[in-house]
Amino acid sequence: MADVFVSYARSDKARVAPLVAAIEANGWTVWWDPEICPGQEFDRQITAELKAAAAVLVIWTPKSVESRWVRGEARWGAEHGILVPVRFERAELPIDVSTLHTTDMDGWGADRRSSQAQEVIRALGTMIARKNAPRPASAYFAPAQSASAPDPKRVAICVLPFANMSGDPEQEYFSDGITEDIITDLSKVSALGVTSRNSAFVFKGKHVELPKVARELQVQYVLEGSVRKSGGRVRITAQLVDGTSNDHVWAERYDRGLNDIFALQDEISQAIVKALKLKILPEEKQAIERRGTENVDAYNLYLMGRQFYASGPENNTRLAAAIVRMCKRATEIDPEYASAWALMAHSQMILRHNLRGADDDGLVAAERALTLDVNLPAAHAVKARILGDKGRHDEARPKLRSH
Repeated sequence: MADVFVSYARSDKARVAPLVAAIEANGWTVWWDPEICPGQEFDRQITAELKAAAAVLVIWTPKSVESRWVRGEARWGAEHGILVPVRFERAELPIDVSTLHTTDMDGWGADRRSSQAQEVIRALGTMIARKNAPRPASAYFAPAQSASAPDPKRVAICVLPFANMSGDPEQEYFSDGITEDIITDLSKVSALGVTSRNSAFVFKGKHVELPKVARELQVQYVLEGSVRKSGGRVRITAQLVDGTSNDHVWAERYDRGLNDIFALQDEISQAIVKALKLKILPEEKQAIERRGTENVDAYNLYLMGRQFYASGPENNTRLAAAIVRMCKRATEIDPEYASAWALMAHSQMILRHNLRGADDDGLVAAERALTLDVNLPAAHAVKARILGDKGRHDEARPKLRSH
């Protein structure tokens, strides 16, 4: 296992190689060009190397930002506090990692003595030293835990991607959206430690052994299920499994009208908490029930837009235009839907960047989102990026520090 995991687009290999050489010159090991066959074995090795690395170095270029693999690895590194991002050609960064300091490598000349290379080396060195730091004596008398291990005071749970049983691949956005919202809801319960969306979605579309998933992700329980959406009705099955014994702790099937989808999500979250004999604090219950919209049509449009963003290349003009159309329709239906405004702002920013003549840079939509929900991280992030592009760095920096 290597000290540094390098995430990059294969077409950028030539520009990545000198940076890898500079890192290796410091005596560190790098995982960046594995000679293994693609497929499930490749997925497993990537997961293992990510977990073992002290740092994740992501090389952002106009090509790599279009790779959902690179974006996923970057999100994983950011969530675990070990991401070191660099970029070439002023590549536009994905919104969910855009708030992190990123080193611009243009003009570094493959010189390991350059200020850019030294900045990257210092960042990597800090993370490697942190991982290799001697443990206090008391730690040797406690069970070993990785840096990303769940809080032992909380019950650790993973929500696997719910299977789309609608018979229509285009309904995948809906089952993924339901999964993500359940993850978000459970994350609001202080008694639970919930595996991140990116770690859970590594298992999407795969036949997995739940105890093995539980061991890999260091969780006590695994939630799996399926979604069937047809016409105006939705059927959701869900089962909570003990990761050690593989026994069912709780299982239920819901068959409701689509208009009941929000109440149904609340019901599932609360049923899981009850099955685990935990308590939801009043403020946590209120947070779970706060959906951003009560309109199913607006919600459906937002889910489609969010799926386009999550699964496609970020800087694709056609996708960005489609997301803007969906979010505009969603905000026409519900003008107070802050998340839809924030997603629209991001896609308008992409369009302005790709089509220099585009009228809207997304700032109005971002500010509208923040007026509706001042604590919405996505809205703060996209506003900071837009202000940075305008050269208004003094206004952007406070948003990056606080969000």
